[in-house]
Amino acid sequence: MKSLLAACILALAPAAAWAAGPTPLGPNGGQHGAWIAATYGSGDGKVCYAFTRVQSSKPAIQSRGKVMLTVTERKGSRDEVSIAAGYIYPKDAKVTLTVGSKSFDFYTDQDFAFTASGKDAVAAFQAGDGATVTGPGPRGKITVTDQFSLAGFSDAYKAITTACP
Repeated sequence: MKSLLAACILALAPAAAWAAGPTPLGPNGGQHGAWIAATYGSGDGKVCYAFTRVQSSKPAIQSRGKVMLTVTERKGSRDEVSIAAGYIYPKDAKVTLTVGSKSFDFYTDQDFAFTASGKDAVAAFQAGDGATVTGPGPRGKITVTDQFSLAGFSDAYKAITTACP
């Protein structure tokens, strides 16, 4: 559902707001350790986000798209945590993200997974070193495990929450 919402927002956003593309938040193109922080849009449509790319995945899946862990801040919605799987999840797939001893359930929509526990996940990201995501593969016959670094997350999160208070 959120990916449909994101697609609608993108379709309705003024072209001028997208012409310049995202604006990095911080030095080195918004790089904060393993995370990148950026913003796009302006006014009530301003969105700030931090993301990291997968460090390792098992098993390898041919033709898999980009795999990312993202935290998004926008007016009226805080600490949205999502995972881009790089493939379409099977219907009603269950995905779990683990940081240390804390686990968070995610629901899926097409090639994305979302949690209703974003605030708690962000707190775990700030205290952790790495995150592990497990969920079914594209046809549900295998379990896929993705590893993400949390190095630099706190700085990236500070940048996005400052830019989108």
